[in-house]
Amino acid sequence: MESVFGAFPFIANNLGLLLEKTGEHLVISLIPIAAAIIVGVPLGVWLGHIHRGEFLAVSVTNIGRALPSLALVAILIGLVGIGMLNAVIALFLLAFPPILSYAFQAVDSVDRDLSRAARGMGMTPLQVLTRVELPLGLPMIISGIRTSVVLTVSSATVATIAGSGGLGDIILNQVAYGMAGVVAGALWVALLAILLDQLLAWLLRAVSPSGVKYLQGAG
Repeated sequence: MESVFGAFPFIANNLGLLLEKTGEHLVISLIPIAAAIIVGVPLGVWLGHIHRGEFLAVSVTNIGRALPSLALVAILIGLVGIGMLNAVIALFLLAFPPILSYAFQAVDSVDRDLSRAARGMGMTPLQVLTRVELPLGLPMIISGIRTSVVLTVSSATVATIAGSGGLGDIILNQVAYGMAGVVAGALWVALLAILLDQLLAWLLRAVSPSGVKYLQGAG
């Protein structure tokens, strides 16, 4: 309990250090998240649009959940060595599964009667995807990104094992910063994950079509 209360004076006295490590932490986290979005969202949307690949999406998700981030970093040390590349690859493998799975489910779960009606009105497959399926599936896609962001930011603390810096430098260095520093670093990571999650929640509300907002409010 004493170390918990000691975390707040540590934060006040080491705010510059925490902000510096936060910058490193964000770089380590956001690069793999961005890569996972660029790869996972289009792939998941396409598989959901053609209503195929459920086995792939589920399998990738299950594998991602089964692989602990620390084990990934340790394995990659033997393959790519120590450095940021190690952390980025490990965190990409953690960030990718939920983004792929949610993007697939978002489009695949759209009522097929709506898609058939759109095609009956003369829409091309691309128009059906962009004007019907994507607007309806957007909330779930962003939910997948939110899940991935929280998972990646909280797991990025192990990047320090690969020499990549970040808030893990404080959390995993009790000798230098004491238990108060460890607790302060953990609280700081939790706060960072919550803030990013709420930012994405605001983005979800901002970009959701009015019809989708109405359906969500009615539900």
